[in-house]
Amino acid sequence: MRTRAIASTALTLGLCLALPATAAAAAGPAPGPGAPGIGDPYYPTYGNGGYDVSHYDLDLDYRPAADRLSGTAVVTATATQSLTRFDLDFALDVSSVRVDGRPARFTTSGEQELVITPAHTVPRGHRMTVAVTYTGVPSTVQKYGFTSWQRTPDGGVAANEPESAWWWFPSNDHPLDKATYDVTVRVPKGEQAISNGLLLSTRTKGGSTSYHWRQDRPQATYLATLAVGHFDITRSRTRTGVPVLNAYSTALDPAVRKSAQASVERTGEIIDFLSGYFGPYPFDAAGGYVPDVTSRFALESQTRVFYSPSFFATAPDTSVVAHELAHQWWGDDVSLARWSDIWLNEGFAGYAEYLWAEHEGKGTPQELAQKVYDSHPADDPFWTVKPGDPGPDKQFDDAVYDRGAVAIQALRDTIGDHAFRALLKAWPALHRYGNGTIAEFRQLAERLSGQDLKGFFDTWLYTPAKPAVFPAGR
Repeated sequence: MRTRAIASTALTLGLCLALPATAAAAAGPAPGPGAPGIGDPYYPTYGNGGYDVSHYDLDLDYRPAADRLSGTAVVTATATQSLTRFDLDFALDVSSVRVDGRPARFTTSGEQELVITPAHTVPRGHRMTVAVTYTGVPSTVQKYGFTSWQRTPDGGVAANEPESAWWWFPSNDHPLDKATYDVTVRVPKGEQAISNGLLLSTRTKGGSTSYHWRQDRPQATYLATLAVGHFDITRSRTRTGVPVLNAYSTALDPAVRKSAQASVERTGEIIDFLSGYFGPYPFDAAGGYVPDVTSRFALESQTRVFYSPSFFATAPDTSVVAHELAHQWWGDDVSLARWSDIWLNEGFAGYAEYLWAEHEGKGTPQELAQKVYDSHPADDPFWTVKPGDPGPDKQFDDAVYDRGAVAIQALRDTIGDHAFRALLKAWPALHRYGNGTIAEFRQLAERLSGQDLKGFFDTWLYTPAKPAVFPAGR
């Protein structure tokens, strides 16, 4: 994510729990309920325990005039314990739930817990299907005081971090539980529906058009996106043949539209450039969309980046495109294991902006990092934010991005260019389509460099003070 203002209003939760070692830790042999949270230290109610999702199949109908969304989500999951009941994270009104084809009892709890009691206990290791039928007006639904659904004059958009799924499909809403997706959306004829991955089919019948999108690589729930409205579509390919689909709201100001296209249409070029640093692009589709919204952030929705028009209000901005596309490796391909590991996403996406700036002749990463380091005196509150554990209220603070990127240049200076370049490619390769922690990243950096980096990581990521020395570039 890259912000021009606070991107999410859900950043003030300060609760803390211990994180389990896996996305859905087994609770023992006795049947019982799945945990109502996955155990994230920043957001303990997000996600759930007792099962692991492999696929979401969404069959949706959206009426823009009323902002009404309805449909059925079929969640395929494997029980990791013997389940008497379990939760999904969801915010809309549910009319029925079926588990393995049988009606199940359901109720709600807390802000976003849909509590499901199947007709029979689900045995550990059983692959179950959970069909949830629902409806609602997403823009009117607030949880924790906010909504992640942005209504537009001609439709709506689901995009936010760390949560957006609740407003359009029930899920195990935490990056630890990634899954594949089929998203079918019916909209009034003349409207378009944009989502992740590849567009498999478009069918018009009567007054409605149905769009079927497929994401066939594991995807975290917050990276799933949906946009309905009127768009102009462009198509191209990267140098290696990856199809690129970009979409621009037809309601954009013409000058903004021109700047947006001048930026986003370089997606294929920037992917090819970043592949030289991070390794092969990890997905079979790419692109982005610029809807008619008033928000001021961009989000790395997997294979289909969300860009607020504000980034292109005065001039083209390819730095935000480089930032969000870097996330396709750092955050999407390899997702964080807990939200306190946000540096692994934002620090490296910020550093990709340095790499792209150098490519464009706008300064070297060393020069750009030195400028940030020098521009903040030691008593600047900027240095009190710890990129390696900023806390939920500072999770998207400028320091996570900017101090985080400076720390990466300092790491490059410390371990040398050869080890650093190997590290940038090894991390996505070793954790492909999975999750990672800062501790695991440090271990890999130590193995590739042959250095003990505990002091370095403590200083740059975990000390609320300005590092006394910024390493000179090699």
